[in-house]
Amino acid sequence: MTPLLISEVGPRDGLQSITTVMPTAAKHRWIAALAAAGVPEIEVGSFVPAKLLPQMADVAEVVAHALRLPGLRVAALAPNFRGAQAAFEAGVHKLTLPVSVTEAHSLANVRKTHAQMADELRNVVALRNERYPQIALEAGLSVAFGCTLAGAVSDDETLRMAASMAELGVDEVGLSDTSGYAEPVQVRRLFTRLHAELGERAGGAHFHNTRGQGLANVVAALEAGVTTFDASQGGIGGCPYAPGASGNIVTEDLVWMLQAMGHRTGIDLPALLQARTLLREGLPDEPLYGHVPEAGLPKGFVARGEVAR
Repeated sequence: MTPLLISEVGPRDGLQSITTVMPTAAKHRWIAALAAAGVPEIEVGSFVPAKLLPQMADVAEVVAHALRLPGLRVAALAPNFRGAQAAFEAGVHKLTLPVSVTEAHSLANVRKTHAQMADELRNVVALRNERYPQIALEAGLSVAFGCTLAGAVSDDETLRMAASMAELGVDEVGLSDTSGYAEPVQVRRLFTRLHAELGERAGGAHFHNTRGQGLANVVAALEAGVTTFDASQGGIGGCPYAPGASGNIVTEDLVWMLQAMGHRTGIDLPALLQARTLLREGLPDEPLYGHVPEAGLPKGFVARGEVAR
């Protein structure tokens, strides 16, 4: 089977969605443990003003630490040109810009209309092309499957936005189930069309488990040819509008499922579970989620498809 890429987004999407500020040293230890477990890509933070997200005030320092970890692809997010410029200067390997499919969500999330966000992204692409050609750029389409503000989102709306972002020059366009609205039939249909229309620029999937559909949606996306999946250790972050429900899909559960299905992830699952202890140390009062960490690995479990690292 084709190797799959798991992108750990807990240090960014997870930490910025909770009020607790994890100490910088704890972030370093956690990220190092994830990398040592074989997690190939980690989104380590957001380049946003510290007054808006104090959880991300140390992002440049965290990036510098992560860049010293061998073999790790260091990713980050920036909502605008200024943040992208800072991320480029910090030396990230990949940068994601969040682009909302609905204008209502765009105004609420980044305070920009679609036209303004397109101008912002156009300038980011120009800067990347001129000075940082080695850095990968992704447009992450927020509320691609439905929006808490605007309601239903059609496949055509999402695909029109995806095509617009590709035309602006990003390397890939990923789809995010920001609101936890997606279901497997919709996921399979939309990613199939995304691949047909964008080809190699069709990017990965970012699912939330708010309504319990996260892993089912992963299977549907796999069937549509998706090979990159975001997840958050412990399921932290993801959906502040669903009290008591986890948001991001749980990295530990995702890796177990994929390995049980025979997919290669390159991740040492016992070491990944051990990294969770460092997350707990850094966030002692935050709830963590995950069925595999609670139940443990099945007796005699063998990760089919994995090779020794």
